Amino acid sequence: QVQLVESGGGLVRPGGSLRLSCVVSGRIFSIYTMGWYRQTPGKQRELVASITSGGRTNYGDSVKGRFAISRDNAKNTVYLQMNSLKPEDTAVYSCNQAGPRTWSWGQGTQVTVSS
Repeated sequence: QVQLVESGGGLVRPGGSLRLSCVVSGRIFSIYTMGWYRQTPGKQRELVASITSGGRTNYGDSVKGRFAISRDNAKNTVYLQMNSLKPEDTAVYSCNQAGPRTWSWGQGTQVTVSS
């Protein structure tokens, strides 16, 4: 059974930075394309960034140039470096496979951008 444990969220001022981490257990992590998603109340979950097993990355238009996804296969961990944060980035951030099939979701980590 896969476990996803996200961490690193918090309260940050506009323009600030945060680094999120997600540890994946229960699968051969390195073979999966991983993604970071975010969700706000009343809205559908949105894929904001993904990274293939080979390290190829892709970003949503709203975060391109500000966010950077990376992975450490030895640690079964995927990261999301978030810079130049805006209030509209406020959401619960979660990681999972990037694609039509996902594992059960972890608890996510809350990111709040506010002055």
